[in-house]
Amino acid sequence: MLQGKRGLVIGVANDRSIAFAAAKMAKEQGAEVVATCLNDKARGYVEPVTAPLGIALLNLNVEEPGAIEAVIEEAVGILGGLDFIVHSIAFAPLEDLHGPLHASSAEGFQQAINISCHSFIQVAHCAKSYLSHGGALITMTYLGSQLAVPNYGLMGPVKAALESSVRYLAAELGESNIRVHAVSPGPIATRAASGIKDFDQLMHAVETRVPLKRLVTQDEVAGLVSFLASEFATGMTGQTLYVDCGEHMVP
Repeated sequence: MLQGKRGLVIGVANDRSIAFAAAKMAKEQGAEVVATCLNDKARGYVEPVTAPLGIALLNLNVEEPGAIEAVIEEAVGILGGLDFIVHSIAFAPLEDLHGPLHASSAEGFQQAINISCHSFIQVAHCAKSYLSHGGALITMTYLGSQLAVPNYGLMGPVKAALESSVRYLAAELGESNIRVHAVSPGPIATRAASGIKDFDQLMHAVETRVPLKRLVTQDEVAGLVSFLASEFATGMTGQTLYVDCGEHMVP
């Protein structure tokens, strides 16, 4: 499905992360892939699972000025071009995430929006000139952007901003044949999700409520990502697509 495609997957934390599943499946579908992790400490967990797949690994801390542009340039140098980018990073300081939204600090909110949302906008800006023949930009969101999910707090408005950004970027980049999407998985036990208070209870509640009576898997999310990056999805842009076993449609 992705034969001949070249992709950058941002945000691999370990072998359980959505970003790793996306990178692995893209590779299995024929793409050449470069992935990123946060820093050298994270590399110790990530490289043992990316190296056997032939996936080059770069460090990327999006809070460092110029880091996004430098990594995209390096990925293009390795791959010879770009056809898709998967953005799978999110962060909020625990003291702000665990407290009520009305008590969140300006500094914590700004850091969360910068890492979780504005970094995707920066990716689009930096990648535009390398996607001269078009391509796909894909980011990760969650239903808490649309509904007030218990304990999701600060990240709800941040993900809402991310989904709105997807629509505006799709409108701006459409003339360049660049497609932009948000993928909205159901709850998955990733490292990032572990920071959400009472996340185990959230997963159990979702599992018993959704039509499919189970939780979505990383591979199912990765399958949607590969589809969106492929030639099968060239008529689609600006959407938030749910892969959540039906969570978005039930009260």
